Amino acid sequence: MAAPIQLVVALAIVFSSVQTIVQGHGYNVQPYKESYFDQFVDHFNFLSFGQQTFKQRVLTQDKWWKRGSGPIFFYTGNEGPIDEFWENTGFVFDIAPEFGALVVFAEHRFYGKSMPFPSDNFNSKNVGLLTIEQALADYAVLLTSLKKSLNATGCPVIAFGGSYGGMLSAYMRYKYPGIIAGSIASSAPIYLLDPNFPKTFFWKTVTKDFNDASSKCVARVRDAFSIMNTTAAKGDFSTISSKFHLCNKLTDLVQYRHLLLWIRNAFGSLSMMDYPYPTDFLANLPAYPVKEACSYLMEEEDSVVGLSKAAGLFYNGTNGSLKCFDIFSEYIECADPTGCGTGDAGAAWDYQACTEVRLPQGTDGTTDMFPVLPFTDEIRQKYCFKRWGVVPRDSWGKVQLINLDLKGASNIVFANGNLDPWMGGGVLSTSNPGIKVILIEGGAHHLDLRSANPMDPASVKQARVVQKQQIQQWINQWRQNVYRI
Repeated sequence: MAAPIQLVVALAIVFSSVQTIVQGHGYNVQPYKESYFDQFVDHFNFLSFGQQTFKQRVLTQDKWWKRGSGPIFFYTGNEGPIDEFWENTGFVFDIAPEFGALVVFAEHRFYGKSMPFPSDNFNSKNVGLLTIEQALADYAVLLTSLKKSLNATGCPVIAFGGSYGGMLSAYMRYKYPGIIAGSIASSAPIYLLDPNFPKTFFWKTVTKDFNDASSKCVARVRDAFSIMNTTAAKGDFSTISSKFHLCNKLTDLVQYRHLLLWIRNAFGSLSMMDYPYPTDFLANLPAYPVKEACSYLMEEEDSVVGLSKAAGLFYNGTNGSLKCFDIFSEYIECADPTGCGTGDAGAAWDYQACTEVRLPQGTDGTTDMFPVLPFTDEIRQKYCFKRWGVVPRDSWGKVQLINLDLKGASNIVFANGNLDPWMGGGVLSTSNPGIKVILIEGGAHHLDLRSANPMDPASVKQARVVQKQQIQQWINQWRQNVYRI
């Protein structure tokens, strides 16, 4: 739906480039207006790039907005094209009408179409501008300019985000409380940035998810990996390649190791996307894909073939269009053992995983069901220096952003689901009265931010009720403070 004439005129002051209506695809997805905001390349060094700007992609929908008084619902874009998050964050659109909210989704620098440079974005000179601090400043500058242009300086801004975007949502409230009235941070593993926080939770939870789906599932996975290791040790890569329908046969143990990582990545992703209904977020998946994968494992007499089908569920989805698997293009090893993705987005996340965002460790085959595929601090440092010429500074996040004790933080809801392998890095309890913690039984990765669905468990319905109550409370607080001023 086209924006009212008044809003188009106002936005023209803030945004450059042609604005077009784009219809998204997916469950209950709203159309959006795509615009581009002239954003500073470097907010913190006046000399490095001077006044140089880049086009930051922004998606908006104003059909529910009570102009000049309604709140602004702002999604803090994370590690991918912003339209993907627009299509999978229906909760914002479900509640925007009753709040009379303007909806704004901003794309993270170095992702999607928001590239700071025409080319060479990932060379050593330019990629250093890919930081959490720069991204947060992008959002703060955008919101400040947008509110001024729309004569909406008194309108409260509520930040929303899931996963890394949830971390950014929380950080926005913490760093810019004069701009953000409150934040909904779903599946946000903020404790990963504390160097002393254990990083072994992810693969343990993935294993638990599969065990809960079927008590025999984990044993079948372990059996398959054991048989594969024995086969690979004999140099019989042809048999393994055939059972996994690989486009190109494995030739050595190095390539075999990559296959193991490809499989592990699939299981981690299935666990994250274990929604109670079919989705197409990371892949075309059926309802409860973990249970579906376990059924593949159990129905095959050959456990290796079962493992192949289970992993293939993620890469091939429910349509089964792939005739063979190209494991080297479908999975790229990086500084995130849970997977960086591919293309420019994968490269960008790899760099962030080598600098500010420390991700979970590898697998040990004891506390989890996977082969021994370690990713220690030493391995990470060597990889990051070789790939990017940097050494991670894991202590910086604890200094710059929210601490474990959450001192100084307020007006944030942290929501986590027990099916989500990222839950172990999230806020599960706090003594801070300004922070609300919600635990969602039967919830996978930021399920609460998705559109309401008839298959939703009661726990996520209740979580959304609490979130709405908190949002209304924050809006009321903001308006009272503005009135006092």
